[in-house]
Amino acid sequence: MKIEKPFTPFPSVGYFGPEYFCDREKETETLVGNIKGGQSTTLVSIRRIGKTGLIKHLQHRIRKDFICIYVDILPTENSIDFLNALATAILNSVPEKTNIGAKIWKFIQTLRPVISYDSLSGSPNVSFNVQPKESERHIENLLAFLEQQEKPVVFAIDEFQQILEYPEKNMEAWLRTIVQQLKNIVFIFSGSQPHLMHEMFANPSKPFFRSTVFLQLEKIEASVYQKFILQKFTDAKKEISEKVALEILTWTNVHTYFVQLLCNRVFVNSEEKVTTEIWQNVAQKMLEEQQALFLGYRNILTGEQWKLLKAIAKEGQTYLLTSKNFVQKYTLGSPATVLRSLKSLQKKSFIYKQFDEKGNAYYSVYDVLFQRWIQNQY
Repeated sequence: MKIEKPFTPFPSVGYFGPEYFCDREKETETLVGNIKGGQSTTLVSIRRIGKTGLIKHLQHRIRKDFICIYVDILPTENSIDFLNALATAILNSVPEKTNIGAKIWKFIQTLRPVISYDSLSGSPNVSFNVQPKESERHIENLLAFLEQQEKPVVFAIDEFQQILEYPEKNMEAWLRTIVQQLKNIVFIFSGSQPHLMHEMFANPSKPFFRSTVFLQLEKIEASVYQKFILQKFTDAKKEISEKVALEILTWTNVHTYFVQLLCNRVFVNSEEKVTTEIWQNVAQKMLEEQQALFLGYRNILTGEQWKLLKAIAKEGQTYLLTSKNFVQKYTLGSPATVLRSLKSLQKKSFIYKQFDEKGNAYYSVYDVLFQRWIQNQY
């Protein structure tokens, strides 16, 4: 059953409409402008900053004028999985009872897939029993069908860098050849591994080079998020001060998912007034709930990797990982050891690389709860 309204004003999963969506006005306008100009966009951000929410927000705004399709291909492992994901997303893009929806259903059924239904949501899932070469032909047919529709299409493919993991090594070049022929479909290629997305779209030797407009999604400004938090608590007749709202933002590093998660829990665990003590108690409980998971991380990391991870967590933001002072402060061995550990931690998505306003690179721990737990424990 589809929930039209979240349980609290701070949903941490899903999109529930503009009322529960904070800011992103400039980014939304940029995407709308790109779409109206027929320009595809590469949307890049670190994980859990609100990339998917922005796409859903955009599609909510333009859905009257466009067929809006969204697919997350992170779970896919090959071209057949990619085909199944695309077909399922297309089938779920518009209600079956509409004219366009009926046409989509009829067309996909001509490709003879197996259609099953999710036991919880009731949504259809499409599956093809085909060989890799046949999957390419079906993907072409699906996109050709969308190309022929009177209504233009906005097709968002999330975690697009996943195609680099497919065993079909020509996937990038083949897909680029297909995409560049489409005039009625505008794509949003989004990804949460910036270095891979930049390699795909900014490297002159790659097929997708200069084929899109780049949009880097940063954290929401603290002052803007602060006003949003104050408004939502006030609307619910709960008192919260600017100071307390800022404390919450500081503790969560203004990282969208963790801001929403903490505010969600604080909202549920507060009565008429939110105090520093209340949110800190909620935050501490959240860390305690995750402790078993965090302790388990040590078992999948080497000693050197664990030491570097702890060092980065304790610093919050680390600029000079191989500097003499940093290496000696945390007894990390040598710069070469640090670089090896760094590469592994990035690959395992424990840490990420980002740039500040001056263009200087720094490293931080992805999971803010994990970072705060380390800071409390060590």
